[in-house]
Amino acid sequence: MIEKIKKKFGDALVLGGRLFHMRCCAHILNLVVRDGLKVIADGTEKIRDSICLWIASSKRIEAFENTTNQLKIKYAKKLVLDCPIRWNSTYFMFSVALIYKDVFVRA
Repeated sequence: MIEKIKKKFGDALVLGGRLFHMRCCAHILNLVVRDGLKVIADGTEKIRDSICLWIASSKRIEAFENTTNQLKIKYAKKLVLDCPIRWNSTYFMFSVALIYKDVFVRA
């Protein structure tokens, strides 16, 4: 992928792309994702708070499962809380929470 980017933007890159390497690309991607997550920080915090509420005790987890059953949503994945400094865990938290979005709205 790096070679394709170099070919596409070679003239625009400093020193013809000789300083453009994988580590820089990963860092840039990380910065882009972090900036994107800042834009949706309020929503992310609400999702985290909801998940914290539901997984706080075994009774609440049981109530969550019962609510999923009432709404005819298959309870296949457990709610998961992210590690804010690892954006891939935030993505995983979103993907699981999205399955149960109707439960969050109802509760």
